[in-house]
Amino acid sequence: MPVKKRNSFLINPELDRAQILKDATRELALPTRRLFLKGAVTLGGLTMLTGCGLSDNQSVESFLMRVSRLNDRVQGWLFDPNRLAPTYSEAELTRPFPFNAFYGVEDVPEVDAASFVLKVGGLVTGKRSWTLPELYALPHAEQITRHICVEGWSAIGHWGGTPFREFLRQVGADTSAKYVGFKCADDYYESIDMPTALHAQTLLTFQYDGKTLPPEYGFPMKLRMPTKLGYKNPKHIMEIYVTNTFPGGYWSDQGYNWFGGS
Repeated sequence: MPVKKRNSFLINPELDRAQILKDATRELALPTRRLFLKGAVTLGGLTMLTGCGLSDNQSVESFLMRVSRLNDRVQGWLFDPNRLAPTYSEAELTRPFPFNAFYGVEDVPEVDAASFVLKVGGLVTGKRSWTLPELYALPHAEQITRHICVEGWSAIGHWGGTPFREFLRQVGADTSAKYVGFKCADDYYESIDMPTALHAQTLLTFQYDGKTLPPEYGFPMKLRMPTKLGYKNPKHIMEIYVTNTFPGGYWSDQGYNWFGGS
């Protein structure tokens, strides 16, 4: 029977409905698909897609990635750059603040403070490197906000640093660009949309609870965004760049939603 195309999907009435749902169920069960279970797609919705070419792992993966990117666009459209996340008191701090990464605490990268330089590039007029003393001299702000993890837990922490929009101003960033990307000491990489980068609570943090940011929390610096889920907050930042080319991210390239709004 000939295969017909419609709306970029393959329509084939002979596809195995049960196999489609089996493949999709397995993919949705993976840790990198958990955000889909929070509203991006449901098995009820997938039962309506029996005409789609979801008969093998590759086609299921492709479909789920399309849904994820659609979800990113919707979240970006709904994002209010003027809406602030809740803040808390010192009495509400989570102690100890939990460690979280894609590796164990024994594998936290060691960055030498004396030799460290932050590289800044892309669509900025001030392409240069910054030492820690130079970064520490930037305008200071603090916040007590909640970190929300995609795994289902949350914790309240006290962060100190410089407003990221102030840093972007300092480096002459093109704020009409689409993205800001980050490269980290632990091979992590991430990127965010420019409206989030300019949000009043987006903080380039150098301190935790009034002290120098400890290695387990992201030394030498962490981008703290209470408007985003935890995996969007890169730690051990070594390089920042502004770009119009979509940079992706460590987890979003494996299936998490890229926008990652909380």
